[in-house]
Amino acid sequence: MKDKAAIVGIGQTERYRRGASLPKSMMDMAIEATLKALDDAGLTVNDLDGFAFYGGAPADPGSMAYLLGVPHVKFAATLTAGGSGAAGSVGMAAAVINAGLANVCVSLFVLQQVPTGRFGGSSEGPRRLPSAGGGGAYGGSTNVSPEAAFVSPASIMSPGHNFSMLTQRHMYQYGTKREHFAEVCISQRNNAMKRPQSVRQTPLTLEDYFAARMISDPLCLFDYTMEDDGAIAVITTSVDRARDLPHPPVLISGSGIGGTGNNAHLLGNFQMPDLSFASAGARDVAKQMYAMAEVGPQDVDVALLYDHFSPMVLMQLEDFQFCPVGESGPFVAEGNIRYGTGSIPVNTHGGNLSDFYCPGMTHIVEGVEQIRGTAINQVEGAEIALVTGGPSSIPMTGTILKKDR
Repeated sequence: MKDKAAIVGIGQTERYRRGASLPKSMMDMAIEATLKALDDAGLTVNDLDGFAFYGGAPADPGSMAYLLGVPHVKFAATLTAGGSGAAGSVGMAAAVINAGLANVCVSLFVLQQVPTGRFGGSSEGPRRLPSAGGGGAYGGSTNVSPEAAFVSPASIMSPGHNFSMLTQRHMYQYGTKREHFAEVCISQRNNAMKRPQSVRQTPLTLEDYFAARMISDPLCLFDYTMEDDGAIAVITTSVDRARDLPHPPVLISGSGIGGTGNNAHLLGNFQMPDLSFASAGARDVAKQMYAMAEVGPQDVDVALLYDHFSPMVLMQLEDFQFCPVGESGPFVAEGNIRYGTGSIPVNTHGGNLSDFYCPGMTHIVEGVEQIRGTAINQVEGAEIALVTGGPSSIPMTGTILKKDR
């Protein structure tokens, strides 16, 4: 499927802080973003026939098709996992189009975190277990799964708890420091401050970082993604059709949608071998993606790395081969990920940490704008962009976007 499909349209709603999108519904925002993406692509709902979602999107393709007035739905599927599926959703769209299963696909995510529905919050844990009735399955009669019941006595009740464990291990094995996480946060904040649409606009200093409250040691407030509401959609079609549309095609040159099998317990009991424990679980995905695109990390002009927690940027720098395993801390400390001066500019839009949190979709949008040449923090001469999703539960994903020559 190399270079057979292209992203041709992007659309997004207003950006809201958590819970502020009401009274709009999630479907309202999903449809608004999709219509804007179709308009950007120079297409209409009559052209749309595919839905390539991830992480439960969470919008139902059937309901969307009905409300949009899509005449024929030729393909609809959703990748498992959460934000880790973002980059893979456009890879799936490219595969679908290349296989002839659909002609124009939308990939999207919509997030609405009303007070009772925080995305990635602690929804399960030991506090709920005492109310469980006896005699049932392990975990009692509540909605606590056996897996959650097993780890919750260790206070592992949310993604932040899981990723703090991986981070502690990386620090123990390789000497990684909190100053390295701060460099990621500050670099991305500096990028976001140049963009009027970014949510976080105030400067972030090293002193601010170390003064922030600790949430899950060693992860402090600024190591966590923001909590926002909104929707973002992108449109993918064949390269032949894309070349007749308003914007220059952004080719989907390679994609990996999977993970290292022994990283299946990344969000759970951590029964992973030492070799890959403190990693993003994306090393196999990276090899597959680079091989398909016939490029390597040395060819990538800008890297948009999924950043739900700042240390995961470091581990992806290693998995996607921008530096050797265990050396990402010194790599970022030397300024290598900074826009304008670094050897590989990372998250030039500010990422989940400072731009906007719509799990992984802003990274795709930034990748498209970098290849189009319209990004605010434009990397001069950018022709190849890496977009990733994860780490999370499998699949981890990575996609290479390329300029059409």
